[in-house]
Amino acid sequence: MAYWLFKSEPNTWSWDDQVARGDAGEEWDGVRNYQARNNMRAMRLGDRGFFYHSLSEKAVVGIVEVIAEAHPDSKAGDPRWECVDIKAVQPLPRPVTLEMCKAEPRLAGMVLVNNSRLSVQPVTDEEWRIVCEMGGL
Repeated sequence: MAYWLFKSEPNTWSWDDQVARGDAGEEWDGVRNYQARNNMRAMRLGDRGFFYHSLSEKAVVGIVEVIAEAHPDSKAGDPRWECVDIKAVQPLPRPVTLEMCKAEPRLAGMVLVNNSRLSVQPVTDEEWRIVCEMGGL
């Protein structure tokens, strides 16, 4: 299993919106960055990801699961753009902020810490464990 981080502006698509979709999940559409798209192409069924609220909150707030591998983005109208489908698995008992990640020396190499603008990014096994621990899991 691989781990990822999905960033969303909470006023556009929030953790609560994701949870409301239930087991049907939701297409992670609208990504128009080649690196983020390529990250989604690498995802497999059952991979897990952090759901991250960007903008003012800047925090990991939940865990999602990939329920459909890369396929054409239904809202793109251009075959170059693909997406995956994800469903909510569980909230973090305590949100883990970007500030907390930057303050944790063991996360110094995390993509989020070094390139917080990338909307879909990989997370190493060790980073996953540390952030889960920081979030109360």
